[in-house]
Amino acid sequence: MADRYSFSLTTFSPSGKLVQIEYALNAVSQGVTSIGIKATNGCVIATSKQTSSPLIDDTTIEKISVVCSSIGLVYSGMGPDARVLVDRARKAAQQYRRVYNEDPPVAILVKEVAQVMQEYTQSGGVRPFGVSLLVIGSDSTGHYLYQVDPSGSYFPWKATAIGKNMVNAKTFLEKRFSANLERDDACHTALLTLKEGFEGAMTESTVELGIAYSEEVEVTDSSQPSGKRRERRGVFRKLAAEEVKDYLANIA
Repeated sequence: MADRYSFSLTTFSPSGKLVQIEYALNAVSQGVTSIGIKATNGCVIATSKQTSSPLIDDTTIEKISVVCSSIGLVYSGMGPDARVLVDRARKAAQQYRRVYNEDPPVAILVKEVAQVMQEYTQSGGVRPFGVSLLVIGSDSTGHYLYQVDPSGSYFPWKATAIGKNMVNAKTFLEKRFSANLERDDACHTALLTLKEGFEGAMTESTVELGIAYSEEVEVTDSSQPSGKRRERRGVFRKLAAEEVKDYLANIA
């Protein structure tokens, strides 16, 4: 009986499960570990980008992706599936900017991506995405870390992990996380968590870090006597190899 339902993408089994989503989560659990931490002044994501062969040009591999100037994400699971979702996320961000002339709030962008993933759990001729995402960003209301799963479920987190070592990583984070953690400390904690199950040497070539924070900028405003005003805007950026190297030096 169970086998009949395991090959159907959109049919519930008698136990009330969509078995293909469980298979998708298995694909996620075989992917590399990715860490996300929310700090008092921003958010951090970290991941491994180890290759299966030393002959692969690792400079072409990108695990952390920039969605827009204030939002970024990292994935665990199937890379080709993640590329499709990154493209959808970037398109949604550009559509929002075309209408409102600003980057979308993090929650709205996450909802758009989750909607795409949910549609693939009930559409004929397709399968669920074999990835989970950690999305971080900053907007006018604060800093956010979200996890999006193949089912289309999404949750805000203070700190979390996805991928093959996520159980041990979450246990480690529960012991090390603090509500008053600042961004630099969050970067160190993320790398220490990643180190727990890391295979091989952690170097600036095998680790990626991304940070989200807000900064004050000066913008034109004709309603002001000075013609300008200051406002806070979200920023997301991937850390350069030298910056990653400096963080790694402090956890050695």
